[in-house]
Amino acid sequence: MKIEEYLETLPENILNGEDVHLPEKSLREIFKFVNLGKNDVFYHLGCGNEKGVKMAINEFNVKKAIGIDNNDEKIQHAKENFGESNCVQFICKNIEDSDISEASVILFWFTDENMINKMMKKFENLKPETKIITIWGPLQDCLPDEVNFPYIINKTPFKRAENLQEQLLSIFGVKCIDFVTAWEFAERYTKSIGMPEIQNDRFLTIIQTLMIWINAKKLGVACGEEIPESIQTYISIMKMHFDIDFEHLLDE
Repeated sequence: MKIEEYLETLPENILNGEDVHLPEKSLREIFKFVNLGKNDVFYHLGCGNEKGVKMAINEFNVKKAIGIDNNDEKIQHAKENFGESNCVQFICKNIEDSDISEASVILFWFTDENMINKMMKKFENLKPETKIITIWGPLQDCLPDEVNFPYIINKTPFKRAENLQEQLLSIFGVKCIDFVTAWEFAERYTKSIGMPEIQNDRFLTIIQTLMIWINAKKLGVACGEEIPESIQTYISIMKMHFDIDFEHLLDE
């Protein structure tokens, strides 16, 4: 089957991120990277649970932390597990309808393009120097201000990328993308968001590596004209052992 068809077989809640929560080690890495501190008002959009808010308050001593999610059950559990106060809030609401104007740091991990488009309009109206943290890719059409892949910071007002090529190369910090670069960054992503009990890290890394390199090839920023032997090998492995086809992507 084509890779797109394989992805469609995965549970919807995995694809849209509804039931995917960042492990504590990832939250801690993100907060250190963004230099979260006592003067910050932290918003966790699509929080899912209390962990991000709790860590921001207890470990990084932020002035205020707000978690927003449209799942009432999850918000109720967060309130029960951590409680609320003048500096802690959990709000059950769609994030696109929420007031986030108070934020100085926002964690925003969404892949839905429609959602991202809606939120970009809100983000653009935030006060200068507001930091928005994304994972894997920067905000739409924007150049990142800081990168510690897979974590990316965009600050308001946003710097616009001239094209996708410029945006991609700004993330990876190289002049072109070869197999080694694609593998390194795929592995960083897998290790950063993976849970200790996950046993298929290598499988996920291979898929991410192939997608990074193929996208770079399509954008004209892959190193060289030929398909690297390692890429060919992994495409063959995915087809032979897992019946997942990537070859059609090279012909598009």
